[in-house]
Amino acid sequence: GYPVTGFDVVPAALEAARTKGVPVAASAAEAVAGADVVLTMFPGGQQVLDAYRGMESQQGLLAAARPGTMFLDCSTINVDEAREAAELAAGAGHRSVDAPVSGGVVGAEAGTLTFMVGGGAEDFEAVRPLLEVMGKRVVHCGGHGAGQAAKICNNLILGVSMIAVSEAFVLAEKLGLSHQALFDVASAASGPGWARTPNC
Repeated sequence: GYPVTGFDVVPAALEAARTKGVPVAASAAEAVAGADVVLTMFPGGQQVLDAYRGMESQQGLLAAARPGTMFLDCSTINVDEAREAAELAAGAGHRSVDAPVSGGVVGAEAGTLTFMVGGGAEDFEAVRPLLEVMGKRVVHCGGHGAGQAAKICNNLILGVSMIAVSEAFVLAEKLGLSHQALFDVASAASGPGWARTPNC
């Protein structure tokens, strides 16, 4: 229900967008011009900051957007980087929230992502309808950077859980228990979780 213009530095990603019917822009600056919301997702925080500011001869997203544009960054980055991005946006006359996601590619394709949102209450309410189209659960975690804080804490829980699952299966094997037997027991007892459940 939202008109979308896409851009990516990877040609294959642009072609994939085209095949799905997404109009693509010739540059990032062109993509954000006239947009009400600029949604970004980068591999790292420095890329977010570089895209906001601009690099060398490339115009930054903040300068290319019209005043008052909402910047919605769904990257998973450091809390300090998220706060710096928010300061840059505010300094350029824009609004912003950080909203990292959980759910992976499967969740994105199914529209069942969880969004952890950091930003002001008014800005959160402004982006909530858009996030609810893409996700199943949208949580306002607090001010700028709070979404990133929630994401890293969630990832910590997952990491610890994955270690425990791995160690349990190694121990079971050493004690002569089959993988299937432990899986069947853990699935019906107190041991289930995302790290052990297949195809999540």
